[in-house]
Amino acid sequence: MTVVRRAGVALTTLGLMGAGLTLILGFIWAPTVDPEAWNSPEAYRILYWHVPLAWSSFLAYCVLFIGSVAWYAKRSELGWRMICTGSELALLFGLGVVISGPIWGSAEWGVPWDWGDLRLNTYGLLTAVSLFLVLARGSQPDGQGTRDTIAAIGLFGFALVPVTALATTWYQERHPGIVIIESEESGLAPEILTLLMFGFASFLLLFAGFAILSDILHRMESRLSHLQHQLDEEAIH
Repeated sequence: MTVVRRAGVALTTLGLMGAGLTLILGFIWAPTVDPEAWNSPEAYRILYWHVPLAWSSFLAYCVLFIGSVAWYAKRSELGWRMICTGSELALLFGLGVVISGPIWGSAEWGVPWDWGDLRLNTYGLLTAVSLFLVLARGSQPDGQGTRDTIAAIGLFGFALVPVTALATTWYQERHPGIVIIESEESGLAPEILTLLMFGFASFLLLFAGFAILSDILHRMESRLSHLQHQLDEEAIH
């Protein structure tokens, strides 16, 4: 357990350092974009956090999905811990997306949110689902019925992921499409693509560190609950 905890702390530290460096490079190294194509060209720099946060939140929903399937298939405690960890990380990274996105939207569009945009609304629903899962787990008594309900909602949340990911391909309103800046080689300016990938790698390390530490916490909670149950039974007898 100690080795795993140390690995979680190390990954979290590296991820935080990388995320901080991504933010700095986004301001001092990343190139400017075409001012003719953007209403607020400097505001685009927040996307170096916004995009990796969104990708990381989708990974969290994958963890939630795997956990939900494992819970329904075998009533696996590992599956339940994955549901808990996946929903918490989905909420954490999702909140980062819905906070950073409107900041950019206010500068670029003049409004923080466009209720007519499919991707914005489906992602907002995704974040609301993760919030519900976290609140439900904390407010409802633990038991098979509660876990079944939360797992079912987790499966519904994951079903929204491909809809959200492909929304700008099916129906593009204001949200930028998959290709943000066009070039002949890759669809992205090389410096911008490099920094986006570095940002994603940093947030991936952060995601892994948080996932490890969250699983340790939930494992400890499970043990504490089991010990409390044993003490209650001994007190009765």
